[in-house]
Amino acid sequence: MFKIQTLNKISSKGLDLFPHDLYEVASNITEPDAILVRSADLHTINIPDSVKAIARAGAGYNNIPISSCTGRGIVVFNTPGANANAVKELTLTALFLASRDIFGGIKWVESLAEKGTEVGDLVEKNKSQFEGPELQGKTLGVIGLGAIGVMVANDACALGMNVIGYDPYISVDAAWNLSRHIVRADTLESLLTKSDYVTLHLPLIDTTKNFLDAEKFCFMKKKARLINFARGALVNEADLIAALNNRTLSLYVTDFPSADLITCPYALCIPHLGASTPEAEENCAVMAVQQLREFLETGAIKNSVNYPQCRLEKSAPFRLLVANKDVPNMLGQITTILAKASINITSLVNHSRNDYAYNIIDTEQHIATQVLEQIKAVHGIIKVWVIESTSSKINDLQLG
Repeated sequence: MFKIQTLNKISSKGLDLFPHDLYEVASNITEPDAILVRSADLHTINIPDSVKAIARAGAGYNNIPISSCTGRGIVVFNTPGANANAVKELTLTALFLASRDIFGGIKWVESLAEKGTEVGDLVEKNKSQFEGPELQGKTLGVIGLGAIGVMVANDACALGMNVIGYDPYISVDAAWNLSRHIVRADTLESLLTKSDYVTLHLPLIDTTKNFLDAEKFCFMKKKARLINFARGALVNEADLIAALNNRTLSLYVTDFPSADLITCPYALCIPHLGASTPEAEENCAVMAVQQLREFLETGAIKNSVNYPQCRLEKSAPFRLLVANKDVPNMLGQITTILAKASINITSLVNHSRNDYAYNIIDTEQHIATQVLEQIKAVHGIIKVWVIESTSSKINDLQLG
């Protein structure tokens, strides 16, 4: 029986995917095999040694202590793309809001409530102050062509926009989904100089913090509009406000408000609504549960933020899973221990990521506790456990 601890309210559409005869799911489990979370701050709690995986039903993972989890052999999952459509729709909304002063016009109309029969004439007389350009024929620069960026780019093409994309690390899957009408920018500067609108769809990591700053704003078209529904810190806020105030940029639309942005007349701040749809919450929960189940039941890793992608077709009744430091001869030591115990390996896979590695090893024979303890004792081994496919039983031996 696998034990799953939930630290937030998770959509029932996801939780219903846990078979009741194989999983116990509750918020008060003390020694869980895995944790399912949305926004709860795991930096402030003690994560039990029994935990093998943490799945966040969402794309970000700032609320999870990644470095600590990695060192303890805890695989952390997120759900990239599950809320992509919700964010895409809000980004398209921002394109319209950035073009015509719809928000300002609505506020102005509300101020006419006491004008009685004059309202119609006042609207016709003053509506021109809220006019703005059409999107058709304008150029949109999409920075970051992941799941969301690709969807935004494709739909913007359908609106009649000329779309330029920039992503030096675009994945094969994303490239396959990208419309052939999207023009690839060789450099960021090339995209910025040509775009009437720029939208950000990058992850926030050390190398993307303050990705757009005063230097980059100088490359942008005069009066260009900037949209950011990715992460607030991708933009240097002080430089941004200066560019808005001196009218280098026309408008900034974001769902990452700050006190300074709220008071800036050229910033349109929306609450953090990117993934706030029932469909997105359900999609994230479903993906998180599916990834946890695949990991706990087969050892396969997909969409981990700290361990490598790893999958192996089942070839024997016993499966050994090992997380370890990525140092020379680690796999050799493991296989030597198995060979001395007369355990035949039918297939194996070993993948590494940064300083850590993960192994899936299928064997024909049962692996005795004594043999697992020998593997566990190898310097650099972090976590060891076995899945017996005949009973879905897990024998979990781990460090710390």
